[in-house]
Amino acid sequence: MYIRNLSLRHFRTYSRLEIDFPAAPILLLGANAQGKTSLLEAIAYLALGRSPLTNTDRQLIHWSATTSGMPFAQVQAEVQKQQHSEVLEIVLQRSQLSNGNTRLDKRIRVNQKAVRRAALAGHLNVVVFMPRDVALVGGPPSARRRNLDDLLSQVYPEYITALTEYQRTISRRNALLRHLGERRGDMAQLDPLEEQLAQTGVQISLYRRRVLAALSSHADRFHQELTGGAAWLRLAYRPNFDPLKPPALDYQLGLLPETAPSPVDVSALQQAYREMFLRRRPEELRRGVTLTGPHRDEIRFLSEEVDLGTYGSRGEQRTAVLALRLAELRWLQQQTGEAPVLLLDEVLAELDRERRKYLLGLVNHVEQTILATTDVEMFPEAFRRKTQQFEVAGGIITPVK
Repeated sequence: MYIRNLSLRHFRTYSRLEIDFPAAPILLLGANAQGKTSLLEAIAYLALGRSPLTNTDRQLIHWSATTSGMPFAQVQAEVQKQQHSEVLEIVLQRSQLSNGNTRLDKRIRVNQKAVRRAALAGHLNVVVFMPRDVALVGGPPSARRRNLDDLLSQVYPEYITALTEYQRTISRRNALLRHLGERRGDMAQLDPLEEQLAQTGVQISLYRRRVLAALSSHADRFHQELTGGAAWLRLAYRPNFDPLKPPALDYQLGLLPETAPSPVDVSALQQAYREMFLRRRPEELRRGVTLTGPHRDEIRFLSEEVDLGTYGSRGEQRTAVLALRLAELRWLQQQTGEAPVLLLDEVLAELDRERRKYLLGLVNHVEQTILATTDVEMFPEAFRRKTQQFEVAGGIITPVK
């Protein structure tokens, strides 16, 4: 698949943009803060239904939209697939409420039909690699969870539905825990929320476990190629609550190779969640927060008996993230039958010569790769001849002849 046409209105740096792209490697050239990253963000926004760079949609609206009396942003793309094309669109509209406050509405359409975010799954798949991604290995667990959620949401609409419901229910339960902890009341009010969390929590955990196992296998092969066979890599899933293992086991035992997962009884897992909620309820009432569930899961990068998040060098972490991104690309292609669009933002500057050569070699196996850079000389002349190049300056894009 590839982006045939991209249209932006009042999105980030862009007041208005209409541009056609070929099914080929694309180089976005320009200085910093000119709009290269914003363009990649817009494409990812259509694929994920949310920005990979911010949790606040308000930040996506161009400043001039409000001052000109047009408080909205629009992202639209025509996506060409093997057998057909589709048009995806997201519109952000800021409206005034009767009490004087404003509300931001998000409308998503696929082929002019209004849909929920979950329905975006499978229409446009992307793999995004940015310099900040190196922090995935040693940064907060929430970033690794979000990265995995974004990947799953591109393939499984039911995963987005379960995750959205789980997050909404967690917020409601936390509010109720604080209320009951301060004022007391009927503890039975927690039961329906815990039932919902048990169902969606198990569903989320099982999806994460299965997909991480596949990603780990792919990432290990890429990692060994990147390191000349000198080091293996494993992505270890550390669920916050795992009734399949004795709770006394320390996660560092995960440095040992994992055995193949056994078949699970979903009903038994859900019951185990309910029982854990009951056991931890006194502590959660004191703290006013839910302590059990996939919102506290952990994912670790392990190589040669070392946890790279704790002990890995920056170079080792960079190689691990590159292997992860390539694994995501391979997994998405296997799941959908089409190569995703590859979005690379200044990543060559983070890689040595051999890894640059390896990554650019893989670009030939992807229908469309969009690379943003401040230094075109970083790319070999032979590679540049294959690309369509665009100059980006102040939110205006012009072809380079």
